[in-house]
Amino acid sequence: MRDLLCGVDLGSRSVKIAVMEAGTDDEPGRIVRLEKVDTIAFYRNYGRKQGDKLVVDFAGLGLDAVEMLVSTGYGRNTLELAGGEAIPELKAHVLGAVHQTGLKDFTLIDLGGQDSKIIQVRRGRMQDFLTNDKCAASSGRYLENMAHVLGMSLEELGCHIEDPVELSSTCAVFGESELIGQIVEGRPLPQLAAGVNATIVRRVLPLLRNFPGETLVFTGGVAHNSAVRILLAQQTRREVMVPPEPQFNGAIGCCVYGQRQRE
Repeated sequence: MRDLLCGVDLGSRSVKIAVMEAGTDDEPGRIVRLEKVDTIAFYRNYGRKQGDKLVVDFAGLGLDAVEMLVSTGYGRNTLELAGGEAIPELKAHVLGAVHQTGLKDFTLIDLGGQDSKIIQVRRGRMQDFLTNDKCAASSGRYLENMAHVLGMSLEELGCHIEDPVELSSTCAVFGESELIGQIVEGRPLPQLAAGVNATIVRRVLPLLRNFPGETLVFTGGVAHNSAVRILLAQQTRREVMVPPEPQFNGAIGCCVYGQRQRE
């Protein structure tokens, strides 16, 4: 087996791990393993602070044969992984999106567990970006909370798009109260679910208007929501491409960075 590169995206809700076989001049690197671990469980079961770094028990994760480790993500701002290199989150996501789609010019929209990122990519490099990490209202956490209130799975929530109930609250916390009020008034659950999905899109549209014209590459856990994906395409009138592994995009980008460092 070729040398293994490991990319770790320390997310707010989950830690994503990608393992890539190092490529050659004739054959690019190949992702051989993807692993997702709840963030709290990851730190509790596999992490130990040592000085100003986080020592991770990769053997416990079955990753003791990894040659190179590269990390990024939400958690990178608090603790850097020992034995590896940390890269900026935006850089990791651009590298991952370019690798997964083969595109060089696009707008990347990443809706993660607690934040959202819009990145304009030109010739495979970041040209401009906007982020929102101050409110969870356009994130996966918002969808998780709303799905819980509606008594639905995230998969079921993502199926509803017709006749959305308008939800006016711009806060994830107050949005729960508003949704409960609509349920009490007897509004149909499918319409409320459609309203939740429409709300996510309505909140990111102002950010997207700053970067008109390109294909949208949609990543992050929210990219698994088919209703949000359809609404994005309808309301922006752009092609929306979801890469094969949208939630692991940052971790894959770390692997790509590691591959380039070896060349």
